[in-house]
Amino acid sequence: MRIEVLGSFGGQSDQCRTTGLVINGQLALDAGSLGQALPLERQRLIDTILLTHSHMDHTNSLPFFVENVYDEGSGEITIWASEATTYAIRKYLFNNDAWPDFTRLPNNLLPVVRFQELTEEDPVVLKGVRFTPISVEHRVPTFGFLIEHGDAAVLWSSDTGPTFRFWEIANQSPNLRAICIETSFDNSMQEIADLSLHLTPSSLATELGKLERNLPVYIHHMKPPCIDRIRRELATLADPRIRLLEQGRTYEF
Repeated sequence: MRIEVLGSFGGQSDQCRTTGLVINGQLALDAGSLGQALPLERQRLIDTILLTHSHMDHTNSLPFFVENVYDEGSGEITIWASEATTYAIRKYLFNNDAWPDFTRLPNNLLPVVRFQELTEEDPVVLKGVRFTPISVEHRVPTFGFLIEHGDAAVLWSSDTGPTFRFWEIANQSPNLRAICIETSFDNSMQEIADLSLHLTPSSLATELGKLERNLPVYIHHMKPPCIDRIRRELATLADPRIRLLEQGRTYEF
């Protein structure tokens, strides 16, 4: 399984792109940077997207991506998301006010974009990759994913505060090769992290106490103003499992 990290941050700056992965070169997980991190010819190879939730740092390049790849006679783009996420994207994004409604263009029968619903812990197999949605704790309904291909699995948290089922899945999945979990704020912002249901290095340490296995744990979704402090605070945890998910890198599992 090849996971290409287009964007690994929880905000934007000149060096930080928002969340987006390409898996095995064919499908995307989240669309925070899908329309800006790949050349057009690469974008046109992707026709399947999974969304973890509706927040802008996970969806904000979706309109530009759709426009980039749309061509008369081209195939449709399928977006897999929860019922709540689909509702939010259709109401607030593809609504003909914020952006053209590509779920009805060029017509209702043959639209550019179709949505398919994801249900909690009901796996779907897309282009040979198995995705199991796992509910995590965030301000809007949000899925993490157990991603499986061949004899390898990776567990992706998306945005979350302290959570439980995620770690049960981590401890029960025999082929798990790595865990990717967010850490958005540094410890000085613990209150805002708790209110917004995100993690800090301090709360990450508590979460890692739920993990019963020695596996690499890749940190993502750092907010740009907090990056240096988060890195220092992660280092003080002295947990050899912790790594940083590197933007622009392709990981093979």
